Parts: sequence; C-alpha cells; structure tokens
Amino acid sequence: MKIDKTLQPVSTVSVSDGKRRTDITPSTDSGQENNVHLSPNVTKLQNIDSNTSSSAVVNSARVQEIKQAISEGNFQINPEVVADRLLDTVKELLQSRKGAA
Repeated sequence: MKIDKTLQPVSTVSVSDGKRRTDITPSTDSGQENNVHLSPNVTKLQNIDSNTSSSAVVNSARVQEIKQAISEGNFQINPEVVADRLLDTVKELLQSRKGAA
C-alpha cells in the first residue's frame, strides 16, 4: 500500500481556539413538562438491592477456617470439584449470553 502524499495536513485546533456558538439558543419554554415513567420492576430491583446490602455476602467464619487450614498446611483442594464448578460457571455464563442475544 502506497502512502498518498497529495493530502493536505490537518492543523490541530484546540477548544479555546474556536468561537463560541451563538446560533444555539437554549429553550426557555416553561410550558413543556418532562415526565418520567418508571417500570414496576423498579420496586423489585430496589427490594433485591436492599436484601443484598443487608445480608452478608461473605461468610467470615468460613473464611477464617480456610485461612487457618492454609496456614497450618492441611487445606485440601479437590481438583475434580474445582473443575466441575468451573464448568458449571462457564455453562451459566454461556446460557446468560444466549438469553441476552
């Protein structure tokens, strides 16, 4: 591919170089009202949000047990369970993508 040298270079322009547009006038018609209509699902979303914020997302006692087991060197990892759960997560993600498409 050849570079075409016949094009004229574009000079850079900063925001402060331009003139303020005076041909745009803000709407001052106060007779118009803006109405917003919310879906009934808003209440459901608010309930879900309040439920998740009030409940603990992390089981702190379980986290402490795992930390202690790791530090003592007796934490056992079951690779089959890890693989199964990873595959389950991937399947869920694929299903959610198919539903969104």
